[in-house]
Order: sequence, then structure tokens, then C-alpha cells
Amino acid sequence: MTAPTAPADRHHPQSRSAGHHRPGHDQAPARPSGSVGASGSAGPSGSAGASGAAGARWEAAMARALRTPTWVRLLPVLLLVADLVMEWAVPGSVAAGFLLTVIPVVVAFSGGRALVAAATCVTVALQALLALRAGHLTEQHHLWTYLATVLAGTVGAGLAWQRRRQARDLVRVRAVADTLQHTVLRPVPARAGGLRTAGLYHPAQADVGIGGDLYEVCETEHGTRILLGDVRGKGLDAVRTVADVLGAFRVAAHETAGLGELADKLDRHVRRGAEQDGDRELFVTAVLLQHRPGADEIDLVNRGHLAPLLLAPGSVGTVPCPEDLPFGLGHLAPGPAEPPATVPLPPGRTLLLHTDGLTEARDRTGAFYPLAARLTTLPATDPDAVVAFLDHDVRRHAGSLTDDVAVLAFATT
Repeated sequence: MTAPTAPADRHHPQSRSAGHHRPGHDQAPARPSGSVGASGSAGPSGSAGASGAAGARWEAAMARALRTPTWVRLLPVLLLVADLVMEWAVPGSVAAGFLLTVIPVVVAFSGGRALVAAATCVTVALQALLALRAGHLTEQHHLWTYLATVLAGTVGAGLAWQRRRQARDLVRVRAVADTLQHTVLRPVPARAGGLRTAGLYHPAQADVGIGGDLYEVCETEHGTRILLGDVRGKGLDAVRTVADVLGAFRVAAHETAGLGELADKLDRHVRRGAEQDGDRELFVTAVLLQHRPGADEIDLVNRGHLAPLLLAPGSVGTVPCPEDLPFGLGHLAPGPAEPPATVPLPPGRTLLLHTDGLTEARDRTGAFYPLAARLTTLPATDPDAVVAFLDHDVRRHAGSLTDDVAVLAFATT
């Protein structure tokens, strides 16, 4: 299970990998159409600024994609030193310049075509000087060495071009994936209705960006509605389900008056998707919440998910609420679903939602992350402080995370 990270200052699913824009083939990524200048419209100067910023992001991304280890960049120098040492160690009648033939190809792994061409010219010149020193400048085997070096330079130039082309394609694919990630899993807003909110998302595979965890915060005429859930399974099938459920929630949250009715709609939606895909075992555990501005309480529906936690400095309590079957399995219940529970959320308290990737994170000894015990050590429990603490603490406990982690924390304003 995984979910995006909010922008770095919001601990959200990787905006970490910022620049959520799709670049063109040979152009810098374009600024989102929704971006406007201070006047409220994107004027020429705003467009120029956006283009410059996008170009800078593109160049920075290309530089990262083309970056090579230090030892690769130093390898041509080491080859040259080895050749000169051999030239000095062996009798003067022997020219060891043939060892330099591979330098243009090696340079291609860290430089562009211009650098490869320069390395080829310098290498041939050095080979000629070494051959001249031995009195063999125009002998046949040296002429073949010069020719082999030129061919190596030609091949190296082709490799350098292909390397840059692959890097450009990689940057483009990453930009598209990043845009998709932040379309499916939007950054958690700092405020939503009468709530202060913060979010954390770490995918199990950091280079994928989206997994089987999902969340959304919507402001509607019925109040602020929040969804956090976990799809059964992993991989692309789980990602498709995440996108499908979030799309259904974003529509139904605005059009459905009752929170229980909204949960039933999502249950039926997941079941239809499972039937269409022929996956009878598909289900989504989830928590649905609703908060009306000015209220010191929330309505809550739990569909097979981990119970929320209510935090105050020095104390952590599990929120008591009825638990029904997950989305997609509601038809198996013997009776109607439980009505939404009403939970007090007074000022100074923070409600925490999370997926099992957090509590099941293991350290080297196999011990699970002690969420409640760790939260009781917090001197402050506002949403930002809680999310920042968990972001650092769970990775300190587990090192690398093997499952998606999604966290939402919110408190009344």
C-alpha cells in the first residue's frame, strides 16, 4: 500500500519529487494551466517566469539523470596514468599508447558528444607523441591504433547521444508519473473547512509514487469529508482500484447527503468493479469522516479499517466506533450497516487516521512500531507536529519501509 507525500512542508506524498508537470520532448515542462499571476490571470510576464522556472526544473532533472559516480568520471584519468607509467617502465623502443584506445568510450559514460570528440583528439595526439618517442610514428600497427581510437570515439559519441536520449526519456516518464501521482493523490491542504490538517504518505516503492493506500479531503456543502483507506493487494491492480475509488468518492461526497449513504455507495462501487474485473476477493478497508464548520464533533464510519486515535499531550486513546465490513463486501453482512458514530473532537485534541503500514513497520528484531507508546511522548499534538514526528520516527524504527504508509491528522480550528 502506498500514497503520495504532501509537499515537503506539509509532509505530503512526495511532492518530493516536485515539478509535477509533463515536459515536452525537447522542451521544458509547462506550468499548470491553473497557475495565475498576482492579478488573477496569467500574463506575458507570468508566462515567461513560468517557462523559466519549468526550464530550470527540467535542466535540474536532466542533471540528476545524467549524474555518474565519481569513479566513472576519474576512470579516463586513471587509464592515462596507467599508460604513462607503463610507457616509463618498459624499454624506450616500445610505445604503450594502445592502452589509451578505450578512453573515448569510457568518457561517453560521463560526458556528452563534444567531450567525447575532444577526448578522441587528445588521445590520438598522445598516442602519436608516444609512438614518435619510440620512433614508430608511421609504422603500420600504430596507424591501426590511431584508426581504432577514432572508431572508438565514433562509437563513444553514439553512446553519449543514446545516454542523453535515455536520460531525457527517463525524466519525461518520471514527470508524467509524478503528475499522475498528484492527480490521483492530491496534496493534503493545510486547512479544510473548520479543520487544520496534515498528511504523510510513503510508498513502499519510493520510485513508484502510488500504491494501495488512498486518502482524500473534500470540502462539500455537507461539511468537510475525509476518506482514508487501504486496498487489498499490491501492484498496478491496487493502483487502478485506488484511482477508481477516489474518483467515485470525489463525485459522491458532493452529491450524497448522509455519510452512511455515502459509505454504501462506495461499497457498491467497489463491488461492481470487482465483478467487472472478475476479482471476487477485492475489497477496500476505509474510514469515512465528516465535520461541519464550528462543530466540536465528527461523524465517523469505519468499514473494516484500523480505529482512529484521539491524541492529547501525554495521552492516546482509541476512538470507539462500530466496525462494518470493508467496501466491496458489504453485501455479506447479515443486517444493515451501522449508522455513523458521533465522536467528540474538542479544541486541543487531534484525530489520527493511519494505514497498517505504520503499525506493522518492523525493526531489525522484527518488533512492530509501537505507535501509541511513541505518541504519548509528544509534548505537542497539533496535526503538523504529529505528522512530522511520525515521518521521522517510523523510519528511525524500521529503516526502509516495506509497506505503504498513509497518515492523516486533523484538529478543529
